[in-house]
Amino acid sequence: MGFGILSVIVHIALGALLGQWAGGIVGLVTGALLGLLVGAPFGWAIGSARTYAPDIRGVLLFVVDHTWSLLNTVVGAVYLALHLVVRHQIDRVVSPHSGRVNVVEGVSPRYATTIGTVCAGSSPRIQRHEDVHILQARLLGPLYIPLVLANYVLFTIAPVWLLYHDHANAPINRFTRYFEIGVYPHVWHEAIAYRIQGRPPR
Repeated sequence: MGFGILSVIVHIALGALLGQWAGGIVGLVTGALLGLLVGAPFGWAIGSARTYAPDIRGVLLFVVDHTWSLLNTVVGAVYLALHLVVRHQIDRVVSPHSGRVNVVEGVSPRYATTIGTVCAGSSPRIQRHEDVHILQARLLGPLYIPLVLANYVLFTIAPVWLLYHDHANAPINRFTRYFEIGVYPHVWHEAIAYRIQGRPPR
């Protein structure tokens, strides 16, 4: 059985379990259908793009992504489905055996965005940066997204980053720059990724 089919089964099973917990048999069926709706495009993508290599590493990555890091994978599957709805294309050159699904088009022409194992709008110049986010999600599992969101909220309402921000080279002189030049590059997961590859926006 291929990785794609296994992924769809995991999504359906998760949806069914959550649905049954929330609303009995009706919830189970509804949850299973939602799991199929989200899981089918993702399963098709990882299968057709050969995301996971047929070796020990590929199997281990698949297992981590569909157990410990399942929350990130599900959110990434929803993210991928939205890209597919607007006819964005899977990058079949860089996706094979990479442990991720690359989408050619991004949300913004200026930035790549990675959620779970889905990376949209990346390029060889910044792929290592985006791969850091995938590794962070795999290491922290269900804690990753809550920690990222909490840091965004904290740094938006309590901008302690102003104490160590490079004001001379990246001045915060407009409202939009507060988020783009201030909050965004200073949240913990981006700060780590920028240390490994890339330069924060200025």
